[in-house]
Amino acid sequence: MTQVSWLQKQLFGGGKGEKLDRAQLELKFTELQNLLEQASDAQAKLVRYERREKAREKRPVAAEVFAHLPVAETVVILPEEVKAEPAAYERIGEEKTFEVDVTPPKLFKREVVRPKFRRIGEREQPPVVAPAPVRVVTGGYASAGLIAWVALSKYVDHLPLYRLERMSAPRGATIPRNTMSDRIRIASDWLEPVYKRMRQRCLESGYIRVDETPVRFVDPDEKGGKTEQGYLWVMGSPGGDVVFDWKLTRRHDELTGLIGSEYKGVLQSDGYEAYAAYARKRPAEVTRVGCWAHARRKFFEARDENREKADAFLALIGELYAHEREHAEATTEARAAARAKTFPAIFARLEVLAKTILAEVRPKSALGLACSYLLGQWDALTAHGSHGQTRLDNNLVENAIRPSAVGKKNWLLRRRAPASRAPARTAGLRPSLRSPSPRSRAASSAIPTPANAPRSCTPSSSRASATASTRTCTCAMSSRACPP
Repeated sequence: MTQVSWLQKQLFGGGKGEKLDRAQLELKFTELQNLLEQASDAQAKLVRYERREKAREKRPVAAEVFAHLPVAETVVILPEEVKAEPAAYERIGEEKTFEVDVTPPKLFKREVVRPKFRRIGEREQPPVVAPAPVRVVTGGYASAGLIAWVALSKYVDHLPLYRLERMSAPRGATIPRNTMSDRIRIASDWLEPVYKRMRQRCLESGYIRVDETPVRFVDPDEKGGKTEQGYLWVMGSPGGDVVFDWKLTRRHDELTGLIGSEYKGVLQSDGYEAYAAYARKRPAEVTRVGCWAHARRKFFEARDENREKADAFLALIGELYAHEREHAEATTEARAAARAKTFPAIFARLEVLAKTILAEVRPKSALGLACSYLLGQWDALTAHGSHGQTRLDNNLVENAIRPSAVGKKNWLLRRRAPASRAPARTAGLRPSLRSPSPRSRAASSAIPTPANAPRSCTPSSSRASATASTRTCTCAMSSRACPP
């Protein structure tokens, strides 16, 4: 560009004492212009493409969002003219607006009065008094609602107990954190039958998805209070409940403690060897299927290394998911038939591509590791082609784990049971453990067993019933039994 400017000055500028050959300058000027145009074309190419404009999501109207809230207070505002002369006006209509308010939580006492009676004229007979209701904590003052609030605050809202202790003072009275810790242990005991019912229903479904997540914990009696690492093992079934179990290690036999040794059906997991080993021990009863999201994730991470080859895998995996979207509402039998027709061809192309690419790249490269994972999990990943009830990935179970990541630092689990099992019992009940209801005013005479644990206490049952989805799961503590 600088040379072109110089030549333009030589050709068209005046006042030069030195004479140059004009024809030679014009030839040089033309050559430089041609080179400049070629360079510009190489550096700046005009790219045209069409982009679909996403439809703007309609923002919900406030009246629709809060339509389900009850009206606790109605304020009628009369014009000053009407107040001055009410007899001179007649009402012809009204205009309604609303505002949403909140009642901060507060501690209060519920007084239980049991009048004593004596039969008239029979003073020698003993007085009659109703039996005292059985409390959640024998001889204690905590109601089921208070215990549920402490457990929810710690494991759902992720508030540590020392903070709850500070928060309780402005609400009426200070509740010591060691007392709240005991209440959480009691809540865990009450929730145990519900947890066992949820676990039983998962295993009876015949299709479970499992995963595990690390959690740091502290045991004051070990290693001077230093933190160690334990694991929350997770099991869920599509459309059903998700249950958590606290284990100190990630050993293979911990999985048996969660699933049991009698499970029969489909087991979906990531590539951790414990799951494959469990399925190999009982090949006639257990079929393992893999997680395509894990396989896809590795190729996505390899795009920075080799975008073209990684995108080839992503496109083929995308075809599997596109097929699933088309048959999302199909029956199990129809989906199995559609998979048997479509999946084998895609699987064959993926296998050939993975083996070819693996021979071309370094084994330890991102693309090499992605291909190795795909081929190493090949039998489990392609098993989806023979089962119509499975989902291609384990994402729903992984999503169930995510809320626990927020509260891990606040939990600081202890090694010893039952304190360490409280998060596992509470985590799976998040959808059904909500604001305390009047049903928590009384306690039952016995803790229910897994056989008679209320069905509607489980989150899956709560989702199925609009009336059950927002109540406290205190049926086990109530004198009234939940409907079956």
